[in-house]
Amino acid sequence: MSTVFYTYLELGFHHVFDLKAYDHLLLLIALCAVYTIGDWRRVVALITCFTIGLSIALALSAFHIIQFDKGLIRFLMPATIFLVCVINFFRLKGAANKQHTIFSVYNLVAVLIGLVHGLGFSNHLKSLFRRGDDAWLKMLAFNVGIELSQLLFVFLVLIVAFLIQNLFNAKRRDWIMVLSSAVAGISLILMMKANIFF
Repeated sequence: MSTVFYTYLELGFHHVFDLKAYDHLLLLIALCAVYTIGDWRRVVALITCFTIGLSIALALSAFHIIQFDKGLIRFLMPATIFLVCVINFFRLKGAANKQHTIFSVYNLVAVLIGLVHGLGFSNHLKSLFRRGDDAWLKMLAFNVGIELSQLLFVFLVLIVAFLIQNLFNAKRRDWIMVLSSAVAGISLILMMKANIFF
């Protein structure tokens, strides 16, 4: 593994756990809130779809292929988190019983949300990916690092969910509702802080 690839993989891995960008962690919590550890295949597919959307948007923006309103993106990022929480509420009834295929419409939603968050990432990361011989290698390594750290984080969330639901006899429906409500509340605050309508 080249030094450049490893360096950018490490950057991507640690970027997800940057508490200054905690909205990313909030989104991951919301995305996996309705799943259990037994749904790991669906979770991997979902997170990978999100990473694909994020990677596409990050590349398009970092290489100045598309332009966007930064204020709008600052609003849309928490808005997408809120949207996922609302979807979770609608999925409450079937969360414990329905078997979903690995690839579903929800995965497409994850790709679209990834596009929004990729644009948000690009505001801070453009300088990392200046055009050059190794620009695409850096981009690939960074996104692989993001994918690995996201998977690690969501599996930690799923393990916590398993422990709470089994050790403390918490109902799965209650866990989903409490977790999604908390994340939705925080995302609403972030939406108001964006001041897009003022």
